[in-house]
Amino acid sequence: MLADYILFAASLLERIIYIAIALSGLVGAALAASTREDAFTAGDRHSKWIWTAILLGSAVVVYFRFPFLSWAGMVAIGIYWFDVRPHLRSILSGNSGW
Repeated sequence: MLADYILFAASLLERIIYIAIALSGLVGAALAASTREDAFTAGDRHSKWIWTAILLGSAVVVYFRFPFLSWAGMVAIGIYWFDVRPHLRSILSGNSGW
C-alpha cells in the first residue's frame, strides 16, 4: 500500500520535471525566434530558425517522453540555455570579447 503511494509520487514528480523541461524548451524557442538573426551569425551558431526548430522539436519529444529522444531533447534544451543563450546575450549587449 505504501509502496504504491511512493511509486505514484515518484511518477508524478518525474512527469512534473519533464513538463518543466518541455516548457523551458518552448520558452527558449520563443526567445530564439525573437532574437536578431545577425547575433547567431556573429556568435558562429546555427541560424535562429534552426535553433527555434530544434527547441520546438525537443519540447515535443520531452513532453511526450519518447524513450531515447527525450534525453536528446533535454540535452539540446540545456545546450541552448547554458551555452547558446548566454553567448548571444553577451554579443547583443556588446561584450563580445575573447
